[in-house]
Amino acid sequence: MKVAFIGCGSITKQRHAYEYSLRKDVEIAGFFDFVKERSEELVKKFGGKVYSTLDELLDDKEVELVSVCVANAYHAEVSIKALKKGKHVLCEKPMAITLEDCQAMVAAAHESGKRLMIGHNQRLTPAHKRAREIISSGEMGKVLTFNTMFCHGGPESWSVENSKNTWFFKKSSAAFGSMADLGIHKIDLIRYLLGDDILSVYSQMRVLDKTFEDGSPIEVDDNSVELLTFKKGAFGTVTTSWTCYGTEFNTTNIFCQKGILKLYSDPEYSLIIVHSDGREEKLALDRMQTNSDSQQASSGVIDEFVDSILENRPSILDAEDIIKSMQAVFACQLSDKKGTAVNI
Repeated sequence: MKVAFIGCGSITKQRHAYEYSLRKDVEIAGFFDFVKERSEELVKKFGGKVYSTLDELLDDKEVELVSVCVANAYHAEVSIKALKKGKHVLCEKPMAITLEDCQAMVAAAHESGKRLMIGHNQRLTPAHKRAREIISSGEMGKVLTFNTMFCHGGPESWSVENSKNTWFFKKSSAAFGSMADLGIHKIDLIRYLLGDDILSVYSQMRVLDKTFEDGSPIEVDDNSVELLTFKKGAFGTVTTSWTCYGTEFNTTNIFCQKGILKLYSDPEYSLIIVHSDGREEKLALDRMQTNSDSQQASSGVIDEFVDSILENRPSILDAEDIIKSMQAVFACQLSDKKGTAVNI
């Protein structure tokens, strides 16, 4: 199979293209970006050709797979166009900037008979998979509450622009701030771990420190806190931040009737199981990737995308399920605007 890339920013360079390049059964056909120099740089690094236009790429009948790695505001438009051209689509998160766009993407996948998946890598980590198994088995009893956080120093130094004027900070291109950039990972993760859907949300978002190059505040939130209540009764918090200077926090704690699951809170042990009698099981299953990793080659997203297509099986990255997490994101936006809890 051949794959082509739409959008040639940091996520394409450091994750998508590199992970595809490691597979023997996928050939890189080429790259398209509105800034041609970015496409040329990745062709030199990974091979393939530079597509002059999006249509040229989508009209290439040898291309079966596309990775959509453009700014958030264009996810739906580009993904739908690719699906209608008969391509399987892997779209970066967040899925789209409105619920209507998300629904249109899923509809386009159904109509085309092609696959649409969203790059939620945190569903694929070994520690998260093991925690889901433990929760599902009931061995720790009912989940009572949780806290989860994703906090780092911000996207401006990692993004392709390497500037405070990055598209991440602009409402027109990003639509969301830290809540959806980072929070969508954790909202989706908690749904995945608990095997349950969200009943209501309460969210507050703030711009606390980030500015554009001219010193004016950015147009989207740089910090947020969300309270999620699930249908089976569990509730807890999601904390996101782009102002966590010095180190990154990407951790989750699940509090159950018979103990606690600590995920990625220890640099050596990715899962620590604390039993109610105080016994601890420490499992060194993997390490959580960070933006400081020079090459993010172990996310599992590309392998899951390709393998599920080759094996003709459902995927835990299928958009039909991810859209439920996006419903919570949009509810969080509304909650912050109204200042009240919002039912889903």
